[in-house]
Amino acid sequence: MPRALVTGITGQDGRYMSQLLVAKGYEVFGMVRGQANPKIALVLGETPELELVEGDLGDLSSLISVVEAVQPDEVYNLGAVSFVALSFRQPELTADISGLGVLRLLEAIRLVGGPNNPIRFYQASSSEMFGKVRETPQTEQTPFHPRSPYGVAKVFGHYTTMNYRESYGLYACSGICFNHESPRRGLEFVTRKITHGVARIALGLQPTITLGNLDAARDWGFAGDFIEAMWLMLQQESPEDYVIATGETHTIREFLDLSFAAVGIDDWSDLVQTDPRFTRPAEVDILTGDASKASRQLGWKPRMRFEELVSTMVAADLAAETALVGGEGGRLPGRA
Repeated sequence: MPRALVTGITGQDGRYMSQLLVAKGYEVFGMVRGQANPKIALVLGETPELELVEGDLGDLSSLISVVEAVQPDEVYNLGAVSFVALSFRQPELTADISGLGVLRLLEAIRLVGGPNNPIRFYQASSSEMFGKVRETPQTEQTPFHPRSPYGVAKVFGHYTTMNYRESYGLYACSGICFNHESPRRGLEFVTRKITHGVARIALGLQPTITLGNLDAARDWGFAGDFIEAMWLMLQQESPEDYVIATGETHTIREFLDLSFAAVGIDDWSDLVQTDPRFTRPAEVDILTGDASKASRQLGWKPRMRFEELVSTMVAADLAAETALVGGEGGRLPGRA
């Protein structure tokens, strides 16, 4: 039975990854920083086969202990300070966890495994590394120009992964993942903020949603599809880096159109407000990925289309909010 260690186990990607690996017959260990994490019960409820281990991406000694104890065949580093807006408010923490945390984990793998290390390592790189894009669509060869502390930290982690691969012969690779969403996305992210807000508006629980730049355009896919690409990357003969994306770009306005349409609201102009507090100091206007290498070498393609993704997220939030209020609720007056 192969063994896998997953950091960021309580996040969206970690939850999907743990279920995928268990389904494939892995013994899965999820790393948590402490037992007080409020999401632990949720994660164990979804994947009771999961075993939790304590470790911290900010502490090398704890990572060495975790790798020694687990003896994993594969490590998926999905842990990070992953909210871009927060990275502007806490840049040092972001750099320490999302950047130096990658180095610490790779160093732990190198020290525990030695020069002929069989452990395979996946790093969750990000389309935010492209930032102020030099070309569209973005490929594995597109230069980076990050526009946030989060993007800068991810560039450090990406190049550190490459350096350990080339310097020490580790099987270490990065997936440059474009935006991937699901009903498990945190409420702080704009996509979930929209679908959660739309559900509450439809049920008469809140009057409006307040957002920032409605014209920002992203390449949005389904997190469950992206997780499969991450796993496939570690099943190849040699480690390489891959862009993981859908190749389609949609604006936040389009996301709003589909979200409100899912609850029967055609005109949302008076239901969405904008506030400059929600705009970034340095904006990333558009991101579009070219995943042709992943398609060609991994045999991977996204399955869930954008329209289905949005409707799935709205339906999940609508069901959750309805359950919370103990009934079907009611739509806003005058809304079909």
